[in-house]
Amino acid sequence: MAQTITEKIFSLHCGREVYANEIVMAEVDHAMSQDGTTPLAIKVFQEMEAGKVFNPEKISFVIDHSAPSPNENISNLHKLMRDFAFKHGINLYDIGSGVCHQVMVEQGHVVPGDLIVGADSHTCTYGALGCFATGIGSTDMAFVYATGKLWFKVPESIKFIIENKLEKGVSSKDLILRIIRDLKADGATYMAAEFTGECISELSIDSRLTICNMVMEMGAKTGIIEADEKVLKWLKNRISRKPRILKSDEDASYVKTFYYDASDIEPMVAKPHQVDNVVQISEVEGIEIQEAFIGTCTNGRLEDLRIAAKILKGKKVHRNVRLVVAPASREIYLAAIESGILQTLIKAGAAIVTPGCGPCVGTHNGIPADNENVISTANRNFKGRMGNNKAFIYLASPATVAASAITGKITDPREFL
Repeated sequence: MAQTITEKIFSLHCGREVYANEIVMAEVDHAMSQDGTTPLAIKVFQEMEAGKVFNPEKISFVIDHSAPSPNENISNLHKLMRDFAFKHGINLYDIGSGVCHQVMVEQGHVVPGDLIVGADSHTCTYGALGCFATGIGSTDMAFVYATGKLWFKVPESIKFIIENKLEKGVSSKDLILRIIRDLKADGATYMAAEFTGECISELSIDSRLTICNMVMEMGAKTGIIEADEKVLKWLKNRISRKPRILKSDEDASYVKTFYYDASDIEPMVAKPHQVDNVVQISEVEGIEIQEAFIGTCTNGRLEDLRIAAKILKGKKVHRNVRLVVAPASREIYLAAIESGILQTLIKAGAAIVTPGCGPCVGTHNGIPADNENVISTANRNFKGRMGNNKAFIYLASPATVAASAITGKITDPREFL
């Protein structure tokens, strides 16, 4: 019987053929948790009296959400993580390492064909490398620490065929925002969103990671793209395990298939306070902003910073705007220094902060004031998301954010390209 790539991955990790809607116990290849979720998982693990973790090499802790620590309470939680990681020999990525999802792919913990769980909703990002990755809660993560296994319901799949190429000034962020607009926040609940087509093949790994990152905002369990030569080349000097390249069968079963012409996609913006409240940029153009933010697990990668620098080169951030930039990882930070990207951004007036999640989740590093408008490359714009429930967050591509930072109002980036 024909299978989707998701069904094939679960079959590998269950030791038998399985299909959508089956309840299975599966072995995981890697488990990740960050400083917002790990402390509770440690507490539950200790209450379980499990004694030791199933395999310390297959567990990673990342301190990224409040890094460096903004207060003593969080500092104590960080210490709990460090002590536990040291005791059990777990991989620990401390402050400055970067956003957990970028660290995971850069450090070789994600291999095509894997089944990965993370105590963070945007673990779905890793599906861009041809694996099944999904977010779980801290209690479930404690069970994974102890056993290396977890119960799953094998998701049904929906398919997105994206043909042709994106126009100049339009990015994968615009594409996924358009899709979220069409499906709404619950349009893919508990499904695997599979992406294919000429446009997807043409996209860089950075851009594919952006697409899979945001499927959570339409309710999906994961996003997934079949691994190709681009993926293998990107992973070549990062991974030590052999990739398992899996493809969906031609006659595999999908709940629904959607077709998009990439050349029809325009710059898109998600208006406050819902991610699926998406419009074409022409509908919000001219709205004044007070803060612009480039970063996060969605758009803090080198490609994103390079696009922003290209637009900002030789220009200045508007006097009424604060531009905050957070590289997604230390590796990206260094590459952006070596290539001159950060110098360009700083000369334009940007404030560069430590790699991590701070501005996105609102723990520190750029909390907006009451009634301020923020344009951000993040993946969420709910009330209070950036630390102030009286602020207004618009989501857009790095190009749109950079262009808007120059003009002081939401601006079509194609004017600068």
